[in-house]
Amino acid sequence: MDLPGWQSLYEELKDQGLEIISAAQDTQGDEAALPWFDKANATFTQIVDTKHTISALYNMVNVPTGVWIDENGVMVRPPEVAYTSDVDMKFGQRKLYAAGSAYVAGIRDWVAKGADSEYALTPEEVMAQMKPRNDDQATAEAAFQLGVYFEAQGDDDRANRYWQQAQHLRPDDWNYHRQDWAFTPDEAGKNWMQKFNGMDEDEEYYPSLDLPGATDFDK
Repeated sequence: MDLPGWQSLYEELKDQGLEIISAAQDTQGDEAALPWFDKANATFTQIVDTKHTISALYNMVNVPTGVWIDENGVMVRPPEVAYTSDVDMKFGQRKLYAAGSAYVAGIRDWVAKGADSEYALTPEEVMAQMKPRNDDQATAEAAFQLGVYFEAQGDDDRANRYWQQAQHLRPDDWNYHRQDWAFTPDEAGKNWMQKFNGMDEDEEYYPSLDLPGATDFDK
């Protein structure tokens, strides 16, 4: 997670009105999430979402994902990959890119100019970019939430069965996989690498950002 970068940005812009709310999506709760916040010395608002409610409501499928909401509670940018610095790495045979510097430049511009920022979208533009779930994706979300429920009840067998169904119906939702892998941390890295390198050539791990300055970096 990019928490130290977000803490630095918060310290830079908080007096100009920027608020950051970071939500850790993990059924294991504080025990799993708080060490990451502590390590970053985070002073912005921190939420531990054990039911994955936020990712469900905003249809988030990967981390880190950010949403911009103005002082009136209106979304001005939909869910997008949210790093504070550029990511340019290679894992196995595939490369991973994320234009974090362009994303942060957008935040600075938005904080300074508000609705006049070229980065701030109208509600119509936001809705045009957001994709509603199809039937399989909606069923996958329901199955995943059942897995979350049964895991909280201590019924690991049922939880795993529903999580497997969710992953099968929506294999591009990395959050589903991550939650399942969190219970076998020794195998999580291997599982991620296998799935990442098994993606089709036209699949994007992080969709390219539609932001000024991001095009030249994303490949």
